[in-house]
Amino acid sequence: MNSQSIELRLFFSQQAHQILLTANENQPAKWGLMNLMQMTEHLADFFRLSIGEITFNLAVNESDIPKYTAFLFSDKPFKENTKAPLSVMPEVPHPVKHKQYLDAVNDLHLAIHQFFQFFAANENKQTLHPVFGMLNFQGWLQLHYKHVTHHLRQFGLM
Repeated sequence: MNSQSIELRLFFSQQAHQILLTANENQPAKWGLMNLMQMTEHLADFFRLSIGEITFNLAVNESDIPKYTAFLFSDKPFKENTKAPLSVMPEVPHPVKHKQYLDAVNDLHLAIHQFFQFFAANENKQTLHPVFGMLNFQGWLQLHYKHVTHHLRQFGLM
């Protein structure tokens, strides 16, 4: 694991987790329809997507993947209200799965841990993202960083 991977691992497993643990679960979003618990569960699902526990078909034309990959590895963040394809995420957020916000935060922490374990055991594995195509560990790490920081900004937590 390179130094950037180690930094991002610390960010996900410690900083982001701590930010969400100490967040007010009633914190309003600056944009979008999800509440904080739905967003936290959405992030956990996204980590599970990266290890193949949740799957979607490719939702874009394969010919568009290079431009999406260029964005992924750029320093550009996701814009506010960036929308996933409707085949991946409906307009109306999913109902919450957990009864307590803390349970959702702990589930996200578990999903992050599973992500790092999965790729430690499967170093050359690639899994499908419905927009960015096949991603390896470094691709998913970059995407998770952009995605998590996007949603932390959504709730004014970063």
